[in-house]
Amino acid sequence: MEQNSKIYIAGHRGLVGSAILKNLKEKGYTNFVLRTHSKLDLTNQQAVADFFAEEKPEYVFLAAAKVGGIVANNTYRGQFIYENLMIQNNVIHAAYKNNVKKLMFLGSTCIYPREAPQPMPEDSLLTSPLEYTNEPYAIAKIAGIKLCESYNLQYGTNYISVMPTNLYGPNDNFDLEKSHVLPALLRKAHLGKCLEEGNWETLRADLDKNPVEGVNGKASEEQILETLEKYGIRSQKSKVKSQKSNDDLGPSTLDLRPVSIEIWGSGKPMREFLWSEDMADACVFLMENVEFTDIIESQRSKVEQSEIPTLGVGVKGQKSDEDLRPSDIRRSTEIRNTHINIGTGKEVSIKQLAELIKEKVGFKGDLVFNTDKPDGTLRKLTDPSKLHQLGWQHKIEIEDGIEQMYNWYLG
Repeated sequence: MEQNSKIYIAGHRGLVGSAILKNLKEKGYTNFVLRTHSKLDLTNQQAVADFFAEEKPEYVFLAAAKVGGIVANNTYRGQFIYENLMIQNNVIHAAYKNNVKKLMFLGSTCIYPREAPQPMPEDSLLTSPLEYTNEPYAIAKIAGIKLCESYNLQYGTNYISVMPTNLYGPNDNFDLEKSHVLPALLRKAHLGKCLEEGNWETLRADLDKNPVEGVNGKASEEQILETLEKYGIRSQKSKVKSQKSNDDLGPSTLDLRPVSIEIWGSGKPMREFLWSEDMADACVFLMENVEFTDIIESQRSKVEQSEIPTLGVGVKGQKSDEDLRPSDIRRSTEIRNTHINIGTGKEVSIKQLAELIKEKVGFKGDLVFNTDKPDGTLRKLTDPSKLHQLGWQHKIEIEDGIEQMYNWYLG
């Protein structure tokens, strides 16, 4: 990419897209074409076709998707598979029709089977059944990988698919009803800290910014405490109405009271987390330095020379590596699993994560693990060795990332 190349980031306001946009700007790129959902509905084929025909972007980051936690994925199964398929199909096909030079499709490590080997290598894709709760979303993302692969092999396009592990960072979703485990725990610890310090001003400001089930900072103390209790944030003061006015409810060591935070499961499951800005750096690195032919040439080199046909020409007329087109290599060996994991290759238990968040936030209360609730998959660790071999490694460790994320959240 050149500094003035025209770049379209689909989903530029989300956790992933906003981090990519920031990284590109920091690296000196200046020519962006951006559209919010209200301006461009990516599930609308004609609208997407018109947009690409008019704007003619040279490079595309496809970070837009319908996403959610386990409850949303399992409840809105039809919406998750339909909307994600439509977004992917429309953008990838429009990119092909309008001669986009390079496209990056972003998926998720939920594409891997429920019983995938740990850590999960790229070639474990489609080897056994998926986790049921997010199967529709995962199938949509697998279809996106295969769409990119198939267009590359048939049409000679240059589309790369990347599968980031669990992400966290600026512009994350802190909605207690829908967020993932790390931002949910961080916000719970923050609200718990406000309760134990009697800091109602900060607590009400938090709820005004991001209401919980429609309850904002203007609600009564009883209503707020009752709502927070539903999400496992409990204080001994629950159901006890304060005699102080709202103006008097400031932070004070005298107001400290026992507060606990409930966490689903035993805390034993292991999870991998990647700082979103590290993910963005990996994406930009790959767009700048790695072509689809680099990936398949790497795969091709692993095949024994005796298994590679002469592509229909004599030895003297055989093509050099530089002359090989994707379609030529397709005939020489099967091309599968060309996507690239983006992760740290490191994991922490949910219990360790909760304790780390508690420390960074300054929450003094108890962490209560509800073993009546499910643990989910015990391990979900990516194998990022392919990415490492291409020349990229993560920089931000989980301890520093949580601290940075909390500082961002406090604003």
